[in-house]
Amino acid sequence: MKPWETISQFVAIRSPWLTLVGERLKDDREQLLDYWRVEKADSAVVVTLHRDRFVFPKPAYRPGMGEVMLDFPGGRVPSNQTPIDVVPEILKRELGVAEDQLARSISLDSRGWPVNSSFSNQKLFGFVAEIRDDVELDPQFLHHSSYSAKTSEEIDRLLEELTCLQCRSVLLEWLKQRSC
Repeated sequence: MKPWETISQFVAIRSPWLTLVGERLKDDREQLLDYWRVEKADSAVVVTLHRDRFVFPKPAYRPGMGEVMLDFPGGRVPSNQTPIDVVPEILKRELGVAEDQLARSISLDSRGWPVNSSFSNQKLFGFVAEIRDDVELDPQFLHHSSYSAKTSEEIDRLLEELTCLQCRSVLLEWLKQRSC
């Protein structure tokens, strides 16, 4: 299959958060299609562990869903930074954890995963950050519950409460890599 050809761009609406693009494309069967896509900054989600427990920031209101949701720490990756560079900033902002309080942070996939490849250029970068055991976390930043990373019952309970698809996929990728 050959790549589709962009014939024209008939609109581009730019904002600080995204660009909405309307294009006329010629597909691999020579048909002309009007297609809409969104250009967005990549995002990073950080599975965060402390003393063998998953820890979360307090749930936050998510305008797209219109509700408060439980999420792992995460955020956008500015174009002038690499995904791993934003991990300490995210953890400081969302959990009050400084970079020197981390035992380690690792990337689960350095290429990133397409979030919705037919509609957007955005990639998701997944990380795992382990906070040193001697660090006392500030409860003002934390969700009231933490979840054991060692028992399947606790992980199942977490998966019941964690509805964010990006967070779930990063957690499941970490579980897959850990079991190998």
